[in-house]
Amino acid sequence: MIVNKAYRYRIYPTTAQKMMFAKTFGCVRFIYNKMLSDRIDYYKETGQKLNNTPAQYKEDFPWLKEVDSLALANAQLNLNKAYSHFWNDSQHFGKPRFKSKKNSRASYSTNNQKGSVRIEGHKVKLPKVGWVKLCQHRPLPENSIIKTVTISKTPSGKYYISMLVEYENQVLPVIPKTFLGLETAYASSIAPAGQEFMAS
Repeated sequence: MIVNKAYRYRIYPTTAQKMMFAKTFGCVRFIYNKMLSDRIDYYKETGQKLNNTPAQYKEDFPWLKEVDSLALANAQLNLNKAYSHFWNDSQHFGKPRFKSKKNSRASYSTNNQKGSVRIEGHKVKLPKVGWVKLCQHRPLPENSIIKTVTISKTPSGKYYISMLVEYENQVLPVIPKTFLGLETAYASSIAPAGQEFMAS
């Protein structure tokens, strides 16, 4: 049986890596808000949905090319999900909101493509960032595959990585146990009074 499970670890980036994380956090927030703004304006003008993507903004904002492209793609997926929830059930889900630098959690998600994210020793490799020191207090399941990771920074300045891994959970078959004497005891209890049960 294939199982998905998340693991969260503390990471200790260098000063240069912290700068790259900050740039990625900012780019993800920017592209989300920019795409949301353009969709709102387009709907007001045409009454239709706008299917915009991060790639079409890189010419006007070339600094978007400096960060992990999959982090931007995941921002688009999050926006699409928010819109889908709103259109399908507006009573329970409000309109997508802009992400504030002050109120939004500093984070971004990326995907593992052909080993772009992997653990070796006490370090984890991340796209555009390189090898980051990792405190892996518990191992990942044997033969597990890292699918996606989310990098986050707490208000106190600590950095964490959450890994969603996929692995095969081997369920051992249940072997029924035979209890000696159980059948004889049951038969004796139902035999007529004064008669002994004769096992064949």
